[in-house]
Amino acid sequence: MELMSGVPHQSVLGPLLFLIFINDIDTGIISCLLKFAEDTKVFANVKNEDNVEQLRKDLTAIYQWTVDWQMLFNVDKGTVLHFDDNNGNHEYRIGGITLESVCEERDLDV
Repeated sequence: MELMSGVPHQSVLGPLLFLIFINDIDTGIISCLLKFAEDTKVFANVKNEDNVEQLRKDLTAIYQWTVDWQMLFNVDKGTVLHFDDNNGNHEYRIGGITLESVCEERDLDV
């Protein structure tokens, strides 16, 4: 017997059900989260080491949410975009994998 789950890709209900499913991903997160379609962006104003540690804790908590709900991020697509010349270019990880630091990022293929 074949078991099927999920919603067909490009269905009318797909985006709504996805947003309902991930609605609580930011519970307890200090950093800002943007959720659109299948993209999730985490960002914070990092001015000192405490901010760096808070962002790292938030990334760890978000990763744990994905493990708990069996909805892992595609970490290979994850990147870090640093702004400002005085930025410390800190390293961030998700699930033990270091996120690549980039100078620019395409958003929704734009």
